[in-house]
Amino acid sequence: MIFENQYEKQRIQKANELRELGINPYGHGFCKEIKNSQFLEKYAYVKELEEKKDEKVCVKLNGRIKFLRHMGKAAFAKIEDESGIVQIYFNQDSLGKEWFKKVKKLIEVGDIIEAAGYPFVTKTGELTLFANELNLVTKAIVPLPEKYHGLQDKELRYRQRYLDLIMNPDVKKVFVLRSRIVSLIRSFFEEHGFLEVETPMMHPIPGGANAKPFITHHNALGVDRYLRIAPELYLKRLIVGGFEAVFEINRNFRNEGMDATHNPEFTMIEFYWAYHTYEDLIKLTEDLFDYLFEKLALPKKLPYGEHIIDFSTPFNKIKYKDALIEIGGVPEDVVEDKEKIISYLKERDIEVEFAHKLPLGALQAELFDNFVEEKLINPTFITHFPIEISPLARRSDEDPNIAERFELFIAGKEIANGFNELNDPLDQYERFKAQVAAKEVDDEAMHMDEDFVRALGYGMPPTAGEGIGIDRLVMLLTNQHTIRDVILFPAMRPLPKEEKE
Repeated sequence: MIFENQYEKQRIQKANELRELGINPYGHGFCKEIKNSQFLEKYAYVKELEEKKDEKVCVKLNGRIKFLRHMGKAAFAKIEDESGIVQIYFNQDSLGKEWFKKVKKLIEVGDIIEAAGYPFVTKTGELTLFANELNLVTKAIVPLPEKYHGLQDKELRYRQRYLDLIMNPDVKKVFVLRSRIVSLIRSFFEEHGFLEVETPMMHPIPGGANAKPFITHHNALGVDRYLRIAPELYLKRLIVGGFEAVFEINRNFRNEGMDATHNPEFTMIEFYWAYHTYEDLIKLTEDLFDYLFEKLALPKKLPYGEHIIDFSTPFNKIKYKDALIEIGGVPEDVVEDKEKIISYLKERDIEVEFAHKLPLGALQAELFDNFVEEKLINPTFITHFPIEISPLARRSDEDPNIAERFELFIAGKEIANGFNELNDPLDQYERFKAQVAAKEVDDEAMHMDEDFVRALGYGMPPTAGEGIGIDRLVMLLTNQHTIRDVILFPAMRPLPKEEKE
């Protein structure tokens, strides 16, 4: 039995007593007529009345009891719904002597109730519902945490998010804002002529990013499938097929470590725009931020931890190698020399596995990750990436070692990645082959996807594409510092048996 402690057993007994009275503690058919916030707004006029009450009105409210205080023949309670908290008052005369006694004994904090009555204002000036009818909607078997200490344990909050939402109203506000952000992003792209599409979540070949996939098995087909690490290759197939502006908001799955900015399943938007360049995407991204800040009525300067981030557009822009030198402080002669980079890293106690087998661009990425990234606080576009770490990006016509690519960094973290798409099928095939060969030293390197190469063989128009991490974006706009605080049900390590018990 899961409900074993004495308080839970007492509540189960009360539920049984209600059944004996002919009251189903888990009934249906209750209709919500008005939200708590609407009650407070609609009947605010009562505060101005001479008698401070309006008995001609009959209002019905539903909510969870968050506070209950009995005072002999009367009681005050606070009930909460998704919109807020309202105080209710009832007494022996309003409910009837017998039912008042039953309510006092069988209904308690945590239960969900329905109360009907009229609005009045207490002596302390609080708009309150004077209840002359009170019914149980749902009996809570498990007591809520103690009022004054609440729910503080972070691990427990993530594992029991439902309880976190009950006890911590600010948590609920974060997820309401997250929903609003996603909705606005969708509207922005639709207003700009993009078509929302859905692509497979299970792939025969993992592709679209350098990452370890989750593997599952398709029984009917008798083959393994991979939970997608990115939708990129399927979205670009749609560009080949004739769609010229597409986007998808959905989950990606990467079988990797977890930390403050990484969860094994996460939400992204990816979008592809034919006959446009990555410079157009940079402008579109700035327009998206302007749109979000306007619609959400946010100031352009937002606090994030110890920083005040300035989201005024246009954002800063700097080339990759220039960032290594000017921001990272790496000497210019080191940046272009593999052996010097290896020595430079080793002198600073940074060991890179298989360092001598890695291409120059991969070693430059080690410099960037260690000496540049965390210093990029205000929104900054890094451009002109090494081609070796950009296997799906178009090669620059001016410099074949450079990819026509950018990443957007804010508060020391990557938020977006975009580039001019490689549409030369022969170049793509050779880069896939290089990635397959690189698996000897990098098990996250991409697989060969011959069907995608064949799709490019039919001709893909010049296209630019970008991905934006929704979870990290929400973290920024809500001043949250771990991805678990913006994902309703984050991945958690299994509890040891004794902790479960």
